[in-house]
Amino acid sequence: MAPAVLALAAVLLGLACANLPPRQLDDLCGIFAEKREWRGAALAAEERWGAPLPVLMAVLHQESRFRARARPDWRTVLGVIPLGPASSAYGYGQVKVGTWQDYRRHAGRPDARRDRFEDAVDFVGWYADVIARSAGIAKHDAFHLYLAYHEGPTGFGRRSFDAKPWLLGVAQKVKERADLYARQRSQCAAPASVAASRDSSA
Repeated sequence: MAPAVLALAAVLLGLACANLPPRQLDDLCGIFAEKREWRGAALAAEERWGAPLPVLMAVLHQESRFRARARPDWRTVLGVIPLGPASSAYGYGQVKVGTWQDYRRHAGRPDARRDRFEDAVDFVGWYADVIARSAGIAKHDAFHLYLAYHEGPTGFGRRSFDAKPWLLGVAQKVKERADLYARQRSQCAAPASVAASRDSSA
């Protein structure tokens, strides 16, 4: 096989692997160990928008299980004939086209993409800030923040979630995962600290 073909194959394989979700979805430290650039992106979003990193990651987990090109299920006729995706939601955060355009404009990120993690996690931070200002929800309140993320600030204000008991269950799962990630966050640097301690005492 020609060197150019081998090089192209290696590039394509690298791109494919880069878009694969992390293997340990229940382990924040494992996620960041596998996807090293994600930690810096999540920390930057947390600092920029004030939404806790565990909440940002819990929302993205719920929306896509960290799949870059996630889409909603397709609509069908008679359960067989496909009509296309149920909405324009796409990417890590399952963001619709109009909302993403608002983010690009107001957050000053005109080239942001829904299937790029650093843009998606920044979007969740930006939207949390929008929700906090418009609906008065604390950015650390993962339960109510997710309800507003799903329903939009206007829908949340109308309490549209009251007619969706399943959504209340999902929001509770987001809260529980945010709590889990928050507990794990303090442990992520522990191995390095232990190693450093051992080195200094040797």
